Amino acid sequence: MTLQSWLLYLTFVFVATATPGPAILFITTNSLLNGWQKTIFAAIGNIMGLLCLGIVAITGLGAILQTSVVIYGLIRYLGAAYLVFLGIKLFFQKDQVLDQLKPNTHNASPYKLFFQAFGIALSNPKAIIFLTALFPQFINVNEALIPQFSALIFALMLSSFIFLLLYSILAHQARNWLAQSGRAKIVNKTSGSIFIGFGLLLATSSNK
Repeated sequence: MTLQSWLLYLTFVFVATATPGPAILFITTNSLLNGWQKTIFAAIGNIMGLLCLGIVAITGLGAILQTSVVIYGLIRYLGAAYLVFLGIKLFFQKDQVLDQLKPNTHNASPYKLFFQAFGIALSNPKAIIFLTALFPQFINVNEALIPQFSALIFALMLSSFIFLLLYSILAHQARNWLAQSGRAKIVNKTSGSIFIGFGLLLATSSNK
């Protein structure tokens, strides 16, 4: 890949990973409630999900989603339902008091954060469509595919990981504000409502 192509690809990747969406919302909410260190596991879960999406896209399954309305719709509705489920859990989560917001006192399993973030990454089939459309623009069919794909997906995962941690650390700075009684509840309900909104938007959006 030429330097110009790399710069163009990295531009797409930076914009895509820096734009707030369900993954960033999930990371920032858990950073506020659990501390930014634990969200490292969520960030890893998210980029593992991106790796799976990249493999799906590059192996041709993404093309199936582009042509099969039934399969695409099934994945889309399952993803939407998962986002709504997470949103409802957040919305009705009990308020956190000051002591619970001190570092390392809130009982959030790193494994739970990992798998929830992994599920969020897989929840939107449009991400597969996006990668299916994006990768071929930067792959030379006359060269070995695996090294090219590895470089493309690694850049995507690294950029996503960096921006997720950046958002997490920035959100962590607001913990003192959040520690005042009642404010965590506002964050939970706001974040939960947005997750539900993401899910409903995904479910009601056009197929392509």
